[in-house]
Amino acid sequence: MTAPLLQAKQITRSFGHVKALRGASFDVYPGEVVSLIGDNGAGKSTLVKCLAGADRPDGGEVLLDGAPVEITSPTHAQSLGIETVYQDLALAPDLDAPANLFLGREVYKKGLRWLGVLDRSRMRTVAEESFRELGTELRSMTAPIGSLSGGQKQNVAVARSIAWASRVVFMDEPTAALGVVQRERVLDVIRRVRDKGVAVVLISHNMPEVLAVSDRIEVLRLGQRVARFTAKDTDVESLVGAMTGAVVQEDAA
Repeated sequence: MTAPLLQAKQITRSFGHVKALRGASFDVYPGEVVSLIGDNGAGKSTLVKCLAGADRPDGGEVLLDGAPVEITSPTHAQSLGIETVYQDLALAPDLDAPANLFLGREVYKKGLRWLGVLDRSRMRTVAEESFRELGTELRSMTAPIGSLSGGQKQNVAVARSIAWASRVVFMDEPTAALGVVQRERVLDVIRRVRDKGVAVVLISHNMPEVLAVSDRIEVLRLGQRVARFTAKDTDVESLVGAMTGAVVQEDAA
């Protein structure tokens, strides 16, 4: 196997007396789907926030291409090619889909940037291409995001991250609250992103879904990595056993 693209080594993070991460490690390789699983409170979201620049670890080390890196903010992470789809989606409800896709990356009309004149036509064209690539049809490209269905909001959030990610996309429960058809579309998008050479980190409680889309699976329990699996060589029972402590891997750390 090639060297890891992104690594977390012995990450610690506490919130007062609560130790969310107790020396957690995690590896992401280029062009793979790796799922990060664990019971509620295992530290999954905290670890992802530390790797995506939304939180700062208390200790440990993060490496990108084998070199230590301190990811200081989500904007910094984005500059490194790392994007995240959070559970709350982080969309601007009063803006339309193209504006949300370009949020923080707005395109201005040539020569009129100093006046703040947006090139809405260009942004809409790129947005339509992005949604078409995902096989997504929105009810309206001009309606405020807040008026769209939950599934369509989810599609916009996923499309935004995929459009800008060049190296890694973190997806925190991207199929939560979606119907069967919409869920399958998101899983298909994840596979397509992987096939483009971008690594996908999936955080999910849905074990059949994890097995269906993942190349590898890493398990956190009580703030530490306790197991690593190749998806094709494991099953739901083994994953649940690792999450609950019934299965222990000696080389997991």
